[in-house]
Amino acid sequence: MSTSASDESKGALVVIAPAKVNLYLGVHTQRDDRGYHRVDSVMAATSLADVVTLAPAERLTVRTVPEADFPMEHNTAYRAACALGEAFGREPSFEIVIEKHIPLRAGLGGPSSDAAATLMGLCHAWGINPRDERVDAIARSIGADVPFFLYGALAYCDGAGDRLREAFEPLAGMPIVLVKPVCAGVTAREAYEVFDQDPPSAAPLDPLLEALRAHDAAEVPAHIANNLAPAACAIAPEIASVVSWLRGQDGVLAAQVTGSGACSFALCESMGAAERIARDADSKCGWWSCAATMEKSGLSLQVC
Repeated sequence: MSTSASDESKGALVVIAPAKVNLYLGVHTQRDDRGYHRVDSVMAATSLADVVTLAPAERLTVRTVPEADFPMEHNTAYRAACALGEAFGREPSFEIVIEKHIPLRAGLGGPSSDAAATLMGLCHAWGINPRDERVDAIARSIGADVPFFLYGALAYCDGAGDRLREAFEPLAGMPIVLVKPVCAGVTAREAYEVFDQDPPSAAPLDPLLEALRAHDAAEVPAHIANNLAPAACAIAPEIASVVSWLRGQDGVLAAQVTGSGACSFALCESMGAAERIARDADSKCGWWSCAATMEKSGLSLQVC
């Protein structure tokens, strides 16, 4: 690989890497030639975010704050940097620091967002169009949610949940609350294994898509759905307790598990309601919680 200091970004690049929630997740029993389930997914970016900083260095390093309990080579950001460098014949000589705010194994897409942020930062530094098909292929190889984070704030993806089909005008500012019980979390692999034992049918997708096309925020809560939620709840019954609790709170319009869990979310009538519910989840139940909003954009890059 080659590198040229003259066309590298001289300063640090900071990318805000948002968490996502699944307004809709429909897993099907059919699989593609990779063995992945066919998935319909409607995802929305939130104001909860990791902060990914990329600075030129002598060699590629990745570290997280707080420090991760696994080797950096297993980090999605490291894998993304290596893959992009290989694809474009560049040496990814950067120090990448990920300030973690998004819980892991929560269904919020933290590792995927970090990988997308790394791809965006390196594309900016190297003058690569992030919409290049080679970048998209790398994103899909890292994780099913990575393409979403590269391209949108509110979008419908199909395939294995990794192919962008339709982007919508974001429901920017819609209040939400995120709640995760005290448990080890659920991996997607675990959830899919349980799903396959007795797969429930996916809810109708079109009503939600029609509401989003019309930018009808009032209609959205009636159509959020996730047929992977029963599997997540079977693995960690605490998740079911959180969803039930959320649905019983004043000011909640709808509540559902996001992704494969273990986090759940609720759409709320107001930011005040979201903040109150987050406080109660923490103080009364001992759960991790965060009041947030849906965002008007996905990844956000700043040059320092």
